[in-house]
Amino acid sequence: MNLEAFQLGTSGMMPLPGRFLTSVLVRREGDLFLFDSGEGTQVSMKMLNLKWKKISAIFISHMHADHVTGLPGILMLSSQVDRSEPLYIIGPAKLNDYVESSRRILDMYINYEIIFIPVETGIVFSGDGFTIQAFPLMHTKPCFGYTLVEERRKGEFFPEKAVELGVPKGKMWGLLQNGNPVTLEDGRVITSDMVMGQSRDGRKISYVTDTMYFERIADYVHDSDILFCEGMFEKALAETAKEKRHMTSYEAGLVARDSHSAKLCLQHYSPRYSDRELKILERDAKEVFPDTVLTKDRMAFQIPLKD
Repeated sequence: MNLEAFQLGTSGMMPLPGRFLTSVLVRREGDLFLFDSGEGTQVSMKMLNLKWKKISAIFISHMHADHVTGLPGILMLSSQVDRSEPLYIIGPAKLNDYVESSRRILDMYINYEIIFIPVETGIVFSGDGFTIQAFPLMHTKPCFGYTLVEERRKGEFFPEKAVELGVPKGKMWGLLQNGNPVTLEDGRVITSDMVMGQSRDGRKISYVTDTMYFERIADYVHDSDILFCEGMFEKALAETAKEKRHMTSYEAGLVARDSHSAKLCLQHYSPRYSDRELKILERDAKEVFPDTVLTKDRMAFQIPLKD
């Protein structure tokens, strides 16, 4: 099962040349899931050859312009490519007002169903073998982070153990691999744990933006394979970050460390930093979490299955 994540934009507050507004897209096999949709989202998707027709659901963190202004264009373009499947939009209650007023004022032609789901803490979307969960953040407006969590995978099947126990190849092997016991001709009962390894963790991607630092974030994103987390300011501006209810990159590093995440991908940089100055943010985060990536627009990440 292929799982990829694309950093479509990295800027906070305003787009810059070469730095669109923060957005992340996750592709799990043929399904696409979009997290926030600021200005430039469509451009990055086009450059990466990602099809907006394939977006199954859009998750919006909060109602600030730099996270929603790219949404009307996505909705209109999806009609132009003959989309027929429903599109789920998850976000704060006012998001539905924004979508409906945009459709009315812009006289949008929409040839597919839009299903709006008000965001609340817990599971907000589910599919075959995974869930997407929302958790509250602390910003100037109600704001939520999201995690995509896969179910645990079956353990590895050991055919040599089945042969050793005298289990004939065929239907019985399939039953054992699906967790069912089988009875042999001699009356012995063979259970799946006798021929299977332990179940394996599923993969996890977390998305955090526009929040001040608080310790519980680490609990929400624990054991993420990739943690996309805002690092808007450098460590020296910690008080400024707190006043504006944002995080420093050093604090993002603390979240990654305390959550035992595998990789931290910084995002949502203040426009005060030039591309060269962004290295300050990377340096601060790496003080506490070495496996930090200073993401750039259109970076792609593969998340391999866990052994």
